[in-house]
Amino acid sequence: MSKENLSPRFGRRRFLALAGVTAGAAIIAQASSSAGGPTELPHLSPDDPLAVAEGYVEDSSKVDQARFPNHTPAQACVNCNLYPGPPDGFGPCPIFPGKAVSPAGWCAKYQKES
Repeated sequence: MSKENLSPRFGRRRFLALAGVTAGAAIIAQASSSAGGPTELPHLSPDDPLAVAEGYVEDSSKVDQARFPNHTPAQACVNCNLYPGPPDGFGPCPIFPGKAVSPAGWCAKYQKES
């Protein structure tokens, strides 16, 4: 085969590869821009089945001491090792994916900050 026969073939392959990469990048960019950056998570309802199972409350002072005798008033999401959220507003928690918990809240998975 001559060099002229390989050049168009190489050009098509390269074009198709670049087109695929470009299309993928465009899809990712569109998803990012339509989301408008970081979105606010919905607040976790204490009535949510997972919240009920984990004993989640939005106010640590309202924990059922009979059900969770190891709870102390000083325990709250804001000083839990699992809570990366802000100290003054609802934030994410890996125990409740896709939901935001109260910094004053508490659940049975509480882990004291180290």
